[in-house]
Amino acid sequence: MKSPRNFEEQTECIVEALLSDILGEDGSPAFRTLETDSTAASCAEFPFSAAANASSTFDPAIIASRLRRLGDQYNEDLEQPAQCTIVGVAKGKVEEFGALVDSLSKSWSSRNPELGYERAFLAVSVKLLAYLAQKVPDVVRQLRLAELINGNREVRGYIQTHGGWENFEN
Repeated sequence: MKSPRNFEEQTECIVEALLSDILGEDGSPAFRTLETDSTAASCAEFPFSAAANASSTFDPAIIASRLRRLGDQYNEDLEQPAQCTIVGVAKGKVEEFGALVDSLSKSWSSRNPELGYERAFLAVSVKLLAYLAQKVPDVVRQLRLAELINGNREVRGYIQTHGGWENFEN
């Protein structure tokens, strides 16, 4: 099968890999977290890996792993801010996830200017997604993280300016 051609498709594939890993689908993590593991599984929509397609440096499992490590850097308490999001998402207001990510990202990046808003946004979105997956796993896929990333011009520009997802480092 062909590899994702554009930023949006790549983001969707990465988010799928991230969600599968966070949710531990099929009874075990669907993606390996070791960057050196050439047997990493691929997302269902784009079944390939860097090992299977030597001409491509895009491997959604590796990038999802890098995002998880970036999210692990966010060590703020999410309990209270997430409660409003959980209530909103339960009522079908998935946009509250994006608003909370943006707010927490701006706050965290202002306290840590060396981090930058874009990296803070990615870290917070992954950490909050993982937190919500523990609390309300049934609604996590409704949060549309790929759309949130694709729709944020600053984050998208940051990733593209640094060589695209293939060159994303945590």
